[in-house]
Amino acid sequence: MAQLNITLNLDEILQLLCCNRDEALKKLLQSNLDSVLKAESSAQLGAEPYERTEERTDSRNGFRDRDLTTRIGTIRLHVPRHRNVPFKTMIFDNYSRSEAALIASMAEMVVNGVSTRKVSLVMETLCGKSYSKSTVSELCRDLEKDVDEFRNRPLDDIYPFLDVDATYFKVREHGRIISKAFMIAYGTNSRGLREVLGFNVYAREAKDTWKDFFTSLKSRGLHGTMMITSDAHEGIRDGISKVFPEVSWQRCQFHFSKNVTENAPKKYQAAIHAELSSMFNSKTVEDARIKRDSIIEEYKEVAEKAMSCLDNGFEDSMTVMVLPNYLRRYFRTSNHIERLNGELKRRSKVINVFPNEKSLLRLIGSVLIEIDELMQNKQTYFGQRALENILVSDIPLKLIEIAAAQRLELA
Repeated sequence: MAQLNITLNLDEILQLLCCNRDEALKKLLQSNLDSVLKAESSAQLGAEPYERTEERTDSRNGFRDRDLTTRIGTIRLHVPRHRNVPFKTMIFDNYSRSEAALIASMAEMVVNGVSTRKVSLVMETLCGKSYSKSTVSELCRDLEKDVDEFRNRPLDDIYPFLDVDATYFKVREHGRIISKAFMIAYGTNSRGLREVLGFNVYAREAKDTWKDFFTSLKSRGLHGTMMITSDAHEGIRDGISKVFPEVSWQRCQFHFSKNVTENAPKKYQAAIHAELSSMFNSKTVEDARIKRDSIIEEYKEVAEKAMSCLDNGFEDSMTVMVLPNYLRRYFRTSNHIERLNGELKRRSKVINVFPNEKSLLRLIGSVLIEIDELMQNKQTYFGQRALENILVSDIPLKLIEIAAAQRLELA
């Protein structure tokens, strides 16, 4: 295994920190990444510099300089060259897409005259130079192509479990700043890995927009879905019943618990929340129903509205109980997609207001591509054999029966 050796000139770094913190950070980042590049080179060659080993596969052929634009400015890296087989590194591939999207979005704001002086200063910090309109247009076209290909790719695998949600971003439109809904579908494939399946921008969350979003997923081949987890937005429920009528809905237990407790007097909220947690962790749905009845009996006099909410939403929050116990905790809430939304907000914070929908799709889409790539290396939620056992059991039929009952409720 290649050794990662990072050498820094302490006096030089301390001097830079005293005078120019940004330059010091750039120097630190440059030294670290240069060391990573050298370690990658040694790993691919099977030998350290000047080392003779039987495992050596190629020889070094100097370096070439390549710029990398980061949030603290542009740094110049020394990229190794190999004599026969080209050197490969993940640094530029993994880092450049969302960075380029961020720069393109901000540069577009400057070019279109909708930015502030602060945005211009941030551009200088990020890029170290200004961008012409033609340069921005070319960069945007390349990013839009990548995002569109990912967003519209065929969904050939089966996705037994799906999570959907929407978050809002500010977009400038016809001279006004409005909030637009960014809808995301997060699926779990046949290998037990989560994937970003689709995303799009809409003027609002409504029955027609959620129906359109679900229809687009179906037209791209989404199939094999047994359960969809989300909050209780009526547009989501209506879209599921019309586009995926045989797919059951799992009401997010986290959101449901919040809905119940917020309807209770404040002095009872902590106690009710604890009782609900116990209910959700019941071993069987029958045990959960007994616990529900106990909670309602105890608090119906002091928290009538909260208990009515609990009673009305209970069954939809317990769809997940049909699944084996080891899978329930993964699909009973939409917390993971909420965390994803939080990351999207964090990554877009420097933009604040997007100049148009294309800019929003470009930046957030690029970030989602990176996140999706990282998810493919995560631990699986279930294996192929576990899914096969589920598919040949009575679980799919039970979920179809629940979906039918849920459709009747909406009729």
